[in-house]
Amino acid sequence: MGLFDKENTKPFLKEIENRRTIYKTETSISISDEELEELIEHIIKYMPSAFNSQSTRIVLLLNDNHRKFWDNTKTVLRDVMGPDRDFEPTNQRIEGFKHSYGTILYFEDEDVVKALQEKMPSYADNFANWSVQTNAMHQFAIWTALSSKGIGASLQHYNPLVDQITVQEFDIPASWKLVAQMPFGDIREEAADKEIQPTDNRFIVKK
Repeated sequence: MGLFDKENTKPFLKEIENRRTIYKTETSISISDEELEELIEHIIKYMPSAFNSQSTRIVLLLNDNHRKFWDNTKTVLRDVMGPDRDFEPTNQRIEGFKHSYGTILYFEDEDVVKALQEKMPSYADNFANWSVQTNAMHQFAIWTALSSKGIGASLQHYNPLVDQITVQEFDIPASWKLVAQMPFGDIREEAADKEIQPTDNRFIVKK
């Protein structure tokens, strides 16, 4: 029987398959805040990292803090775009992210990375890349875990434009570098069908 036969579907692989980018979410979620916090904390504890650096930092924004982040983002983008450009499409996009239950901010602690670079100079050039890889694993694991609870999310990158105002607004340590933002909520509209390219040129097996 194949791996994906109905009688033999692997739950973990199925959760990977089910995870999608969901842009239209509700201002509610199917689990309690306590369960949400436990889910994220569990992933933070057990995600691998190079040399066990544990450099990823996460901030969970709920309620007014969540809405404030997207209001701040809108203010920054309006200033960057200036008065001569049509801001309405951007405004609608940001309002869509704001129409979520919360936002997860992903950071990397640059003090941790610098300390490792100084401690192991022969690997110094690699630690920044390894740090990004560690953060990406957190993003994917949390994203997939949310999806397993029926919660939709998308990954956004308004950094570095919003870095300064975010650090100031939420009292974030100066050494934390913003990497990504993930608005999430119950699914209001499912994702469209996804085109999956053949794996022939993406996966090579040598026996």
